[in-house]
Amino acid sequence: MMLLSPACKKEEKPAGDTTGTATGTPPAAEKKPAGGKIALLLPETKTARYESHDRPHFERKVKELCSECEVIYSNADQDASKQQNQAEAALTNGAQVLVLDPVDSASAAAIVTRAKQSKIPVVSYDRLITGADVDYYISFDNEKVGKLQATALVDKLKADGKTGGTIVMINGAPTDNNAKLFKAGAHSIIDGSGLKIGAEYDTPDWSPDKAQQQMEQAITSIGKDKIAGVYCANDGTAGGAIAAMKAAGVKPLPPVTGQDAELAGIQRIIAGEQFMTVYKAIKPEAEVAAELAVALVRGQQAPAGKVNAKVNNGKLDVPSILLEPVAVTKDNVKTTVVADGFWKPDELCAGSYKDACTAAQIQ
Repeated sequence: MMLLSPACKKEEKPAGDTTGTATGTPPAAEKKPAGGKIALLLPETKTARYESHDRPHFERKVKELCSECEVIYSNADQDASKQQNQAEAALTNGAQVLVLDPVDSASAAAIVTRAKQSKIPVVSYDRLITGADVDYYISFDNEKVGKLQATALVDKLKADGKTGGTIVMINGAPTDNNAKLFKAGAHSIIDGSGLKIGAEYDTPDWSPDKAQQQMEQAITSIGKDKIAGVYCANDGTAGGAIAAMKAAGVKPLPPVTGQDAELAGIQRIIAGEQFMTVYKAIKPEAEVAAELAVALVRGQQAPAGKVNAKVNNGKLDVPSILLEPVAVTKDNVKTTVVADGFWKPDELCAGSYKDACTAAQIQ
């Protein structure tokens, strides 16, 4: 069943469309609807995926679907106030659709309210905007992400005979609704597993440096030889935790989880420093967001068959497009991120990682 926002009725025409009128272009002469301005507002650069994958895939797909469309791009550098200013600037500049990945899931509601005053549809991209009249939400099953991470960690520790070991949990930013879902999914697996949580932290801004400091505190309080595993919510925080353990002389490193399949994270997995990550196929996520944005800017409905769920954001059940995340360990790097072209072998195997790639048969 197709779910449409009030702003996206099938019968509406793009602004300025006079097709079929006495003064307009004859229908046979117009190959496709006119374009418009689409704002893509991304939250930060500390997570490498946004600049290296989300933005280029989104912009390429928009141009492919609508050569007349213009993408107004901004990155907020983890500053909610800056993002609000960027959204206001995009609206002033004539943006007809906002595709918004919020720095702060709650405060971004003000951006939605401002857009709605101008009757501009808002697509909540990757992170859910809470308490607001959002038109659509595009992301992954984020509670499942946390479950995949925790299941991999619990199963690994069981295989290693450490069913009653002590773990450290380094969660994501408390302002990110996705981080809350990752955390909830992880706890649903870890709680009752027999593992003891020796220390748990939320990481402001998803900062690897702050994650490193948190891991240093955990090592001091628990003891470097008593940490069986580390749950990290993404690859950036995993990198910080691993740096802290290496500096403290923790050998061998315990299994560490991650997320986003960042280049550095996959390289650490190949080298045996990080146990796993979660691969979220960003290309289809960005592409379906572009498809939806182009449809909305043309006053059309969502692409057929794309909406597959409703997610409550505290104000309404938002029509949603949810994609499936995949757990990645050294055993399936080749058949996931490499096979999909997410990372090429020459990118993964540069410099000191060449031998590790050879051992993993990634060439």
